[in-house]
Amino acid sequence: MFIASAYAADAAQAAPDWTSFLPLIIIFVLFWFMLIRPQMKQAKEQRKLIEALQKGDEVTTSSGIVGRITKVAEGYVSLEIAPETVITIQKHTVQTLLPKGTIKSL
Repeated sequence: MFIASAYAADAAQAAPDWTSFLPLIIIFVLFWFMLIRPQMKQAKEQRKLIEALQKGDEVTTSSGIVGRITKVAEGYVSLEIAPETVITIQKHTVQTLLPKGTIKSL
């Protein structure tokens, strides 16, 4: 008798099932807006930058090389890093598009 009345009192105080998942849902929503969404936005901007590359643009690569684009191919760009010194790099390594004239000021 004692166990049955304790179980009945505990069952009356139990919350609905969906409220137990509420903290998990809130954590996921916060995770989405603070981590996933900004990374997706940054990746989209990087793709747009890479698609818009053209001859004459001054860029910085992810390894820190600064140069002027001399040729754009499907997955590669040729980068002039010094007079008569041209290297070929993969497009996705281009990190930043610099304003015109930046290389002369370095």
